[in-house]
Amino acid sequence: MSILQAVRGTRDLLPPETGLWNHIETTARSVFERYSFGEIRTPIFEETQLFSRGVGEGSDIVSKEMYTFTPQAEPGSVHDGESAQSLTLRPENTAGVVRAYIEHNLGKNGQLQKLYYIGPQFRRERPQRGRYRQFFQIGAEVLGPPSAGSESPLRDAEVLEMLATLLGELGITGWKLHINTVGSATDRPRYVQTLRAALEPVVAHMCEDCQRRAQTNPLRVLDCKHPDDQPILATLPRIWDSLDEGSKEHFAAVCTALDACGVPYEHDHRLVRGLDYYTRTTFEFISEEDGLGTQNALLGGGRYDGLSEAIGGPKAPGIGFAMGEDRLVLTLEAQGKRVPQSAAAYIAPLGNRMDGAALVLAKELRASGLRVELGDGSFRLKKSFEAANKLASTIVILGEDEVASGILTVKHFASGEQFKIPRDQVGDKLAALLTPPPTPNSN
Repeated sequence: MSILQAVRGTRDLLPPETGLWNHIETTARSVFERYSFGEIRTPIFEETQLFSRGVGEGSDIVSKEMYTFTPQAEPGSVHDGESAQSLTLRPENTAGVVRAYIEHNLGKNGQLQKLYYIGPQFRRERPQRGRYRQFFQIGAEVLGPPSAGSESPLRDAEVLEMLATLLGELGITGWKLHINTVGSATDRPRYVQTLRAALEPVVAHMCEDCQRRAQTNPLRVLDCKHPDDQPILATLPRIWDSLDEGSKEHFAAVCTALDACGVPYEHDHRLVRGLDYYTRTTFEFISEEDGLGTQNALLGGGRYDGLSEAIGGPKAPGIGFAMGEDRLVLTLEAQGKRVPQSAAAYIAPLGNRMDGAALVLAKELRASGLRVELGDGSFRLKKSFEAANKLASTIVILGEDEVASGILTVKHFASGEQFKIPRDQVGDKLAALLTPPPTPNSN
């Protein structure tokens, strides 16, 4: 019998790697809460038409990558219509968040809704480094009625400044912010028409994907990374020349706000983002580290002022982003970032009679916030030391003498020092041993 394994394009996340994932998610939650975002959790599958209407029939996501299914009715049951409903595992989360905004009438209070999410998404594409068929995203959306300021360029700049803060607090260095504008709902069709005309005489010389996209979604041609297509791409008209004055002023205001708060950026005229719902500001944060290879985008997003109306809701302009956790993990690993996994202490009971006392001590230390490994009284002292040296930074020896005297023996592995410490002071001592010494002042 063959051994069952994870399905291709999926994987198990195991310790100690999950420590870095938890670090990313904890940091993201902390930053989002400081910017007054609240968490939203949407279903992992939605009606297929949500994505076909919202993301766009011509997008690669809808045309090639979605996991779509029709639930089967239970044998012998009366057909009630539900089994014929087409459902799709969510390939992205913005459409689901906007659907929830509409369904629950979140705009009725007239205020901006600032929502974030963390969870799995699903796309049927070729697995590669940092890209899986089940992948995890962290994202956020800001949307609401125009009267709440949802169309303001300040909202765009605030989201971008928040992302710069988040990357900094994660410890990610060497990033670049690329921004552009794809214009209003009237600018974009005008540019698409111009782009189609420019592509017509040259597209036959481009890659197979570009030839297909030129028919279904011409903007995606500008995302092409094929080396042979780059000279042709450089000759194509820029979207900037198709924008009205309102779109140009909106983009200029975003840039002015970023300048004011010191967030560096580059204006990338080819950055369009291929999903149909994008309008005006689009952006990507790019990593210069080698961990991501050619797929060097850490995260991306943009404004989607007409998405709510496209799926049957009220006017609710918005801006949002999504970041792949896999890519953040690869980037942090490439930069040598690790989350310490060792426990503060390994408690070694000397003999089975000490097991109960050791459990009580472990409970007390854990209640104080320390990570503690609990040994076993059946272990010889040598075996306890060997286990402790792999799992913890210190070992606390607990025998009959220690219990009777209330003085515990603690050994710190890194320094080799051994201490005799009153039981009621052990927690403070262990915490102190975990705290790195202050950096000497060079002045």
